[in-house]
Order: sequence, then structure tokens, then C-alpha cells
Amino acid sequence: MKLLQRLIPSGCALFTTAVGVATPGGPQFSWDAVKFVYSFGDSYSFVQGTRGTANFSFIGDAQNLAFTPEQLLTTEIVPRKTSSDGSNWLEFLTGCLEGLPTRCTRQLWDFAFAGADIDGNLLPLHHPFTVPLVEQVQQWAASAADVVPHPAGATLATWWIGINDTGDTVGNASITDFSAFWRAEMASYFAAVQTATEAGLRAHLFLNVPPEERAPGTLGDAAKAALLAQNVGAFNAALAESVAKFAEANPDTTVVTFDAHAWFTAVLDDPLPFGFTNTTGFCTCADPTGFFWFDQGHPTAHVHRLLAQAVEARLRTA
Repeated sequence: MKLLQRLIPSGCALFTTAVGVATPGGPQFSWDAVKFVYSFGDSYSFVQGTRGTANFSFIGDAQNLAFTPEQLLTTEIVPRKTSSDGSNWLEFLTGCLEGLPTRCTRQLWDFAFAGADIDGNLLPLHHPFTVPLVEQVQQWAASAADVVPHPAGATLATWWIGINDTGDTVGNASITDFSAFWRAEMASYFAAVQTATEAGLRAHLFLNVPPEERAPGTLGDAAKAALLAQNVGAFNAALAESVAKFAEANPDTTVVTFDAHAWFTAVLDDPLPFGFTNTTGFCTCADPTGFFWFDQGHPTAHVHRLLAQAVEARLRTA
């Protein structure tokens, strides 16, 4: 079986219950037509910018949330500066690997922030300068929406969040009702998505949380791994329900989902066809050939490269 055929494991169909299609007369989605990609999320999605906070963002932080049009249009993507040993899935997906986004055929405007949760009012910030997802959207709406184009039919917003949320809730004694907590998280999450939608982002790609309990930083603690797996499952179920409700409430948008949990699981279960010989350790090094994990919780650039191909194939079915 060729590698390309293995890029979308059959389990990825599990997170496809919330796929909306633009209404007749509205903008029809075609990945080939997309020229602008706006990203919101955490370290799995962040890219380093020359006007960003080192190791955390493309532009700004919580203490410098606003920026000028000149600052936005002159910040450059620093090549191979992500949470992996190289480029990440968004850079591979768009082909926008370095320099000014405006010089890319498909422009990547990345507002994801490493270490972000959904809402700083629900979980403590990792650092005083961390920008949670709700504020990433506020930052985009206030300082970027009127600067960089987002034409209907040529724009995609990507959302990948929850990795920190599910991890930060492990051992969090302040949470006594997890069902209510996940509902509160989703309320904040999709209020932000709605804000972005009403400001002009009409096509959305949602990724769910991968099996972080299988990352090296958790493997040695069976009790922690079990609780993390439980939290990830609950988060992903709440996300699927929320995406479905959002799609139903916004029939003039395009909503696409990608089951990152199923994809990661399939690759980790059968890694050799994908080029991985080590899925339990990590190599924070210049050439982690054969390793799935770059550090205790982040995958290597090779994982991101394969993930990007799988995501692109999914987008072409939307």
C-alpha cells in the first residue's frame, strides 16, 4: 500500500458528523480557490514571526495585543521555528514556509499562541503574556480583519485547540463538575468562532484533540494517562456536538472537520509504513529521523508534513 493511501486512516470518518456546506447562491468552498488561511490555536499551530514573542507567536502577546497595520504587514515567518524540529502542518498545508505571508501563493496568517487554552477565565494562563483563543480572535478582529483580505470563497479559518485544556484539567481540584466545565469551554470557544464568522470568516476547519496520553511525557504515569484520555474523549465529544450546532445555526458557512485523534491513533498503532520507528521516546535534536515525538508532548516535523497531506485530502472532499 502506498504511503499516500495511508494518510487518512479509516477512523478519521468518526469526526465528520458536523460538515456543513454553503447554501446555494453563497460562496462555494474549494481548497484550490483558497488564498488566505487564518489560524487560531496553540503550540501545534503557532509559527514564529519576527514581530512575535520568541517561541510563542507570529505577532504580539497578551501584553502587546494590539498592533498597527505596518507591524502586521512586515512581520515575517521565521523558517523552521515551530513546536517541532521544522515546519508545522499549517506551513506545509499552505506552502507558506518563511518570509512575508503576502509573498506566498497561499497566505498564512497565524494567530495561534503556544501554550494557549480556550479562555483565561476558565483556566489559568501558562504565562502572563499568553493569548488564549478567545483573545486571539479579539486580536484578529481588532487589528487584522480590516488590514488583510478575507474574501468569501478564498479564505479558510483553522481551529485546533484543547490540547492544553485537556492537560491542564488533569489534577485540577477546582473543577468539580467536568460536564459543566466542558460546556463552559465550548460556550467560550464557539462565541469566538461566531465573532470570527460575523467579521467575515465564512469557512472553518476544526481539528479535535489527539491522544496526548500517548505522548512521552505521560506514558510513564498510568493514572495520569487514563485521566488525560478520559478528558480528551469528553472534550472531543463536546466539540463534535458544538460544531454540529454551529453548522446548523450558520447554514451560509462551510464547516469541515478533521479527526486528528483518529489519525494520530492510526499512525501510532501502525507507525512503520509512515516512516516511524520510535513512538514512545522523543528526540529534541536537529534530525529526529524515525521519531514520532520531538519532545515530551509535540510531534516532529515529519508528523506535521504527513498530517498536512491528510488535512489537504480532507479539504478536497469538502
